[in-house]
Amino acid sequence: MTWSLATLGLTLLLVAGVSGRLTGTAVTPAMVVVAIGVLVGPLVLGDLTIGPSSETVRTLAEATLAVVLFSDASRVDLSALRRERSIPIRLLGVGLPLTIVLGALAAAALFPSLSLSGALILGVILAPTDAGLGSAVVTDPRLPQRVRQSLNVESGLNDGICVPVLLIALAAAEGTAQPVRVIIEEIGFGLLGGLLAGAAAGAVVRLGAPRRLIDEAWRPLVPIAAAILAYGIADALGGSGFIAAFIAGGLFGAIARPGAAGEMHFTEQAGALLGAVTFLVFGAVLLGPELDHLTWQLILYAVLSLTLVRMLPVALALVGTHARAPTVGLIGWFGPRGLASIVFAVIVEDAQGPGSSPVLTAAYLTVGLSVMAHGASAVPLVRRYAAWYARSGGSAEMEGGPAHEHRMRGPRAAAGGAPTRS
Repeated sequence: MTWSLATLGLTLLLVAGVSGRLTGTAVTPAMVVVAIGVLVGPLVLGDLTIGPSSETVRTLAEATLAVVLFSDASRVDLSALRRERSIPIRLLGVGLPLTIVLGALAAAALFPSLSLSGALILGVILAPTDAGLGSAVVTDPRLPQRVRQSLNVESGLNDGICVPVLLIALAAAEGTAQPVRVIIEEIGFGLLGGLLAGAAAGAVVRLGAPRRLIDEAWRPLVPIAAAILAYGIADALGGSGFIAAFIAGGLFGAIARPGAAGEMHFTEQAGALLGAVTFLVFGAVLLGPELDHLTWQLILYAVLSLTLVRMLPVALALVGTHARAPTVGLIGWFGPRGLASIVFAVIVEDAQGPGSSPVLTAAYLTVGLSVMAHGASAVPLVRRYAAWYARSGGSAEMEGGPAHEHRMRGPRAAAGGAPTRS
């Protein structure tokens, strides 16, 4: 008899029951879910016995990332982003590529048996950030709005940007002719599927809603249907469903705005639920078993990935912005690795098999360390930074500038509350 479903339901119920108490503390829901996952996994109790390369894990990972990518892209106000492009473009255009390169170099240095393509794959897996693991940073109104929104936009877009890079890196590891096919087929058909689905869903909302053709109960299902349609078109044509979901979300948000926030409420709830389940499975069947195979090289890589590999590129990206040292430190530190990195690692495991370690072990360990370190440090460091900012009188040139309020990820965001990302 298996207790997997009962364990899953009980975990979600327990976390939901104490989630209000966790707000504003050094313990986050993600920390609790991952800890429970390790406890009920094969390393300890053995209640969750799903294999790390099973179809269940792959399907859960793909569904979660597709919904999250669609949701992320739909939240970005492109007109506002163009007005405030300086910091996000620096973080995405300079910081992100440097993070990938530095992560690959660190992997090559610490894991001599790893090929250059394997090192690059690990660098890509751990490049996207997950702002929700330190949600106090992007939701606390005491912090400068420009800083909060820059981190929020970076987190929302970097996983979508990393998808084609990961696909190309995987293709390069399989053969020299593959990257060309990936660019033409995976990316090309992904773009096509995303454009078709995003335009169709946007048209349904823009044309149907004013004419009352859409029942209110069905409106929240439109984005989910669009994400499924985008993924399905791309997958049927041989393209990337993840790229399609990301493009579809961006186009849907642009066409359906300003009503997109209300329609995305259910999609963000679904993404939060899938994310919580993914973190539980991560703790039980991905992170837990790897704790038996730790080496000093793996531990050092995880620490470097969360510090030097992230913080140095951010510092270089912010040169010339007049950001003060506390701001550079805050933005550099709060680059948590979370959901996207988990899903990318599962994709790599499915493509290359369990033998792709130490890539997988390093990725899982880094995410596990990030969940704990960034979750525990968010509230106290935000408190210290807010006190410094208050003492400065909000006069700092970069930090004190006005910024448009981009909608953040989370089921409460659409309802007007402080958004979260589990």
